[in-house]
Amino acid sequence: MMKFRFRRQGTDPQREKIKQELFAFNKTVEHGFPHQPSALAFDPKLELMAIGTKSGAIKVYGAPGVEFTGLHKDTTAVTQIHFLPGQGRLMSLLDDNTIHLWELVVGAPREMGGVKREGVVSLQEVGNYSLPGRPGIESCSATRVTVLLLLRSCDLLCIGTEGGGVYFLELPRLSLKDDQTLLQDQVTQSLPDDYRCGKSLGPVESLQEHPQQSGKVLIGYSRGLVVLWDLSSRQVEQLFLGKQQLESLVWERSGNLFVSSHNDGGYSMWPVTSGNPNIHQPASSTIPYGPFPCKAINKILWRTTQTGSPVLLYSGGMPRASYGDRHCLTIQQDKDHVTLDFTSRVIDFFTVHSTEQDKEFDDPTALVVLLEEELVVIDLQTPGWPSLPTPYLAPLHSSAITCSCHISNVPPKLWERLINAGKAQQGRQQTQRSWPICGGKNLAPPAKQQELLLTGHEDGTVRFWDASGVALTPLYKLSTANVFHTDCDPSDDPQDPSDDPDMQQEEEWPPFRKVGCFDPYSDDPRLGIQKISLCKYSNKLVVTGTAGQVIILGLNDERSDHLVDVSVVDLLQDREGFTWKGHDRLEPRLKPAPFPPGFQPLVLVQCLPPASVTAVALHAEWNLIAFGTSHGFGLFDYHRRNAVLARCTLHPNDSLAMEGPLSRVKSLKKSLRQSFRRIRKSRVSGKKRTITTPTSKVQEANAALAEQEEVAPVQRRIEPRSADDSLSGVVRCLCFADTYLRDGTHHGPTLWAGTNSGSVYAYALEVPGVGSGRVGERGGASESSACVEAVLGKEIQLMHRAPVVSICVLDGRGKPLPDPYEASQDLAIAPDMTNAHSVLIASEEQLKVFSLPKVSAKTKFKLTAHEGCRVRKVALVVFSSAAQEDYSEHTLVCLTNLGDMHLFNIPGLRPQVRYDCIRKEDISGIASCVFTKTGQGFYLISPSEYERFSLSAKVLTEPLCSVQLDRLLEPRPASDGSSTQPQANGTHKNQMGQAEGQTEEPQSNLSSPILDTPLDSPLSCADLTLDSTGEITVEDVRDFLTTVDEAENNLKNIKEEEGRSTGILIN
Repeated sequence: MMKFRFRRQGTDPQREKIKQELFAFNKTVEHGFPHQPSALAFDPKLELMAIGTKSGAIKVYGAPGVEFTGLHKDTTAVTQIHFLPGQGRLMSLLDDNTIHLWELVVGAPREMGGVKREGVVSLQEVGNYSLPGRPGIESCSATRVTVLLLLRSCDLLCIGTEGGGVYFLELPRLSLKDDQTLLQDQVTQSLPDDYRCGKSLGPVESLQEHPQQSGKVLIGYSRGLVVLWDLSSRQVEQLFLGKQQLESLVWERSGNLFVSSHNDGGYSMWPVTSGNPNIHQPASSTIPYGPFPCKAINKILWRTTQTGSPVLLYSGGMPRASYGDRHCLTIQQDKDHVTLDFTSRVIDFFTVHSTEQDKEFDDPTALVVLLEEELVVIDLQTPGWPSLPTPYLAPLHSSAITCSCHISNVPPKLWERLINAGKAQQGRQQTQRSWPICGGKNLAPPAKQQELLLTGHEDGTVRFWDASGVALTPLYKLSTANVFHTDCDPSDDPQDPSDDPDMQQEEEWPPFRKVGCFDPYSDDPRLGIQKISLCKYSNKLVVTGTAGQVIILGLNDERSDHLVDVSVVDLLQDREGFTWKGHDRLEPRLKPAPFPPGFQPLVLVQCLPPASVTAVALHAEWNLIAFGTSHGFGLFDYHRRNAVLARCTLHPNDSLAMEGPLSRVKSLKKSLRQSFRRIRKSRVSGKKRTITTPTSKVQEANAALAEQEEVAPVQRRIEPRSADDSLSGVVRCLCFADTYLRDGTHHGPTLWAGTNSGSVYAYALEVPGVGSGRVGERGGASESSACVEAVLGKEIQLMHRAPVVSICVLDGRGKPLPDPYEASQDLAIAPDMTNAHSVLIASEEQLKVFSLPKVSAKTKFKLTAHEGCRVRKVALVVFSSAAQEDYSEHTLVCLTNLGDMHLFNIPGLRPQVRYDCIRKEDISGIASCVFTKTGQGFYLISPSEYERFSLSAKVLTEPLCSVQLDRLLEPRPASDGSSTQPQANGTHKNQMGQAEGQTEEPQSNLSSPILDTPLDSPLSCADLTLDSTGEITVEDVRDFLTTVDEAENNLKNIKEEEGRSTGILIN
């Protein structure tokens, strides 16, 4: 018991204060494209854009860095959004038929991370309204809202319904004006008898206010009737007796005509004259893509220009038989005609144009199109109407994300070269005009350092993102497909028709133009990127794939045509009894291929069997890469182009490892079979096992020692794992280090590898020019030897066979070793090579520090949780104090399968803090999480969005911005923190849509929601599937599907099992 007293000391107030200055958990901003968008709006005065989603979120965007979020109490789809121009207010219509009013309000100041933030401004819901049912009608469908119109005066909201009635709501009080209600019966009385015919007019499809005469509203009914209604006199001023089903209406700026679009794929122009009360026929009617049946034109816009020819924009209208499955939007002006062809459905669109009353023309400058999977902006001022590159809202999932990597403090030279390579890729299809959605002002200070987020994708591309600020901006895209022969070779593509004037004349009708970058289809699933490693000092990049390909790339500012060297490494080492049943390797090109400026391939290392690469490590200073698969690991010298080492890690029972991830039927059957076997074994795990291996005596001795050691009550006992589990040979992590392995006096290069069965291999490396003082000691080896050699130095077997998640070598001060080139070029503090080193090995079950070179256990921590807590991600992070400028600590951050973050100091492994971050059901979110070196992180909350969070009290990347409003901000009391409000996609926050900044009247500073509670990931397991996000294994799924019986048996086994420590077998 004395041991417990010493271990569990009381809290130190001074230490608690330091922890508050170091650690603070906040979810700061969501990067990427909103998942499942459903509504769009634009404020022409404030130049802000709002996007609503099916999960009830409203996201408002302005200039890059200006963004904030509002969240409805119910996770119901937002169907319409309308701004009150210039006021910082907006109306939202939900799918449950409720109308909500939002506005920017001033909140109380608060303290965060030791810094006081004053004048918090937030987007909050200030009122809601639901139309009452009509008397005597049981069904509420008659009052179901179909369309909203906000009058220019901003004091009246017109509401069109399915029953054909139009209601009027006074703003901002949200009170119904019963005396203004217009029911369909009143309109029917004004119709000619021959048009009435006893038919209903149908729902209200469109409401449009007269552009010149306020108080006059154009009402369009589904049947085709359009009514010009005078609000002041409450009379029908003019009737337009259309006979084709109506879809939308738009006024011409002068108010002399309006345009209607219809479900037959046509549009009509109607003159508005004061002489004739009833107009039976439009002035002109056109079906642009006829004469064959066409799909409906869902929305149409008519914009006038100074050049005389108006710009006509409409979505839909495609011929049903030929192009009925296309998602299109057409732009027409005079003889210019372009059909924008998108890869996802058009949600809504608007134009950025002049809205001042004294201006004679609209003169549109840009077209903004919200699609289901991306946002596209078209420059309407430049001939040819090219697209604008997006500074934010880029579709991260243009091809499914399979892995990610973060690089901190990028050197300026590398940054500049990446930007230049990205600009060279844009070509003629994009323009460099300024971003049209430029409202608000970004008040955030410039980033102290440049940060890169690299994402690997299913189509074999790696995308480079500027992650320095709130806006995640695309910089450069690397494609690895042209290294191989695939079904769709870039070199085999026909010439671009836009490059040949003769081809343009022969183009088919409609004149399609592919727009947007969302492309969910992959030419070959084997191209999928699995691991990425970048050396920011030598500009070397390693990219690995699904078919065992390992590509080493170098940065080149010029285009190059060259042949890529190919080297094959057999990881099975002629082992008998194993036959690969999975996919074939990708065929490399045997002829020189063109490579654009940027990262260009130097060497292709092909693993055999061509299984997916599960781990990779790059040491550019030694010109070495290490890579691992489910069969073993290899070491390759890319400078001398030769393989140094190939080690097979397969267990005799690893038949599942020979099938590969793409033979899905067999793998699924065997995965389920293995899962049930493990469940049965776990139910009898309380019984003592006899391990029939050559090392059983060593392990029995270790177990006897473990039984004598008492385990602190805060730590969970570990369930031993069977040695014959499938996929036990999977290499989980690789690590290079300059440390002591052979003896305590000579240090040198080493390679460490950890596997799924708890094995750790440590190799001593002989690298020419590095540690060469020892080369002569081996006898017969010359110092001028040109080859790298690898000798097995240590082999450690964790007794409980838990998968090894991470390996890290610590110097004499207990600090992680610096990255390659950092010590040699004085870019970091040199490591302590005088005192004894140690190695930190993190398995799924526990963290343990061993001394080097003897590999004796120094300290350990078994994770606390009886629910089956397992380590999924590990990172070593430097936390800087928010109060003391020169104080920082190295900390170990662990993410578990329960979605919580555990922080430990090193090398003592004392727990510091714990935060709930991701829902345990969110397997994809946990698998996709990546940490930065300064205490921030990213994880996927949907296929297209990263949630950014911070564990640091000092380092935060969050919006800080201001917006000039036409009204003064009214202070409101802070909301009660006890009542939680739902966040997008089903998560919860204590305060809804809160944003922060300093208040300047009439300015208001806005930022993304401040999350001061441990929150769940906005990922709905019911309606979201990620095929290849991170490393999702059968173990991950089994964690989620644990039965009640298994959980009870596990608890019983934990109580019965005697304490055991990790076994160490040193060869």
